[in-house]
Amino acid sequence: MEAIAKLRNVPTSPQKMRIVADMVRGQKVSKALGILKFEPKVGAKAIEKLLLSAVSNWQNKHVDAKIEEADLFIKTIFVDGGASIKRLRPAPQGRGHRILKRSNHITLVVASSAAPILEETTAE
Repeated sequence: MEAIAKLRNVPTSPQKMRIVADMVRGQKVSKALGILKFEPKVGAKAIEKLLLSAVSNWQNKHVDAKIEEADLFIKTIFVDGGASIKRLRPAPQGRGHRILKRSNHITLVVASSAAPILEETTAE
């Protein structure tokens, strides 16, 4: 029982975003939200919103289940590089240095650690 949320074209370098993603990987959702809420790094706010979106997606998929009983955790989170915007910065003697403004794509998977309750059928 899992749900996926994706965030594309975030205007932050993937290297900076991976630092924040490593902090919450494998954590329970409630603990991860606490970490992200007070983290000063630039990518924490984007990952926090993405995590809330993944929890909402899980809730929409499993209408009859309760979030408190599901015991949700971050199963997978990874950051891929997105498109880079190329800019030129003036340099001495008429030259120009290339500046890359990087972006990234984040994929987050939330899963339930509670075992699904299966109804046993009795053969009569």
